[in-house]
Amino acid sequence: MLILPGMNIVNRLNASVVKTRHGSELRPLIDRTTSSITQCSLAEELLPPGAAVTIHHHRELEEIYYILEGTGTMTVGEERRDVSGGDAIFVPRLNRHSLANTGTSPLRLLVICGPAFFCEDEIHD
Repeated sequence: MLILPGMNIVNRLNASVVKTRHGSELRPLIDRTTSSITQCSLAEELLPPGAAVTIHHHRELEEIYYILEGTGTMTVGEERRDVSGGDAIFVPRLNRHSLANTGTSPLRLLVICGPAFFCEDEIHD
C-alpha cells in the first residue's frame, strides 16, 4: 500500500478486518498500516459476548479504551471495574490489562494508542 503524507480518511466500512487470537474483530482505522502516523493510532474493536482480550502489557504504548456499546469488565493491573458505553479507560504502559465482554451483545470500543500501535510492543503474559 502506498501511503502519502497529507489528509488520510479511512471509513470503518472500508477498513481491513483483523481476527484476533481472542475472537474479536479489529479494524485499524488510522495506524502505521494505513498512514504515515507514528505518535498515535486509532482502531475499532468488536468483542463478542463471552470473549475477553488476552491479558497483555506494553513496554512503550499507553492506551485508551473508549467503550461505544455493550458492557464488560476491564482489568488494569490488580484493579477490576465494570464498564459500559461512554466509559473511557486509561491503560498506562507496563500494566497488565484485559477486557471481558460480560453482556449478551457485542462490545464495541475504540482503542487509541500512543505512540502508534506496533505488534512487537504487545507482550502476552
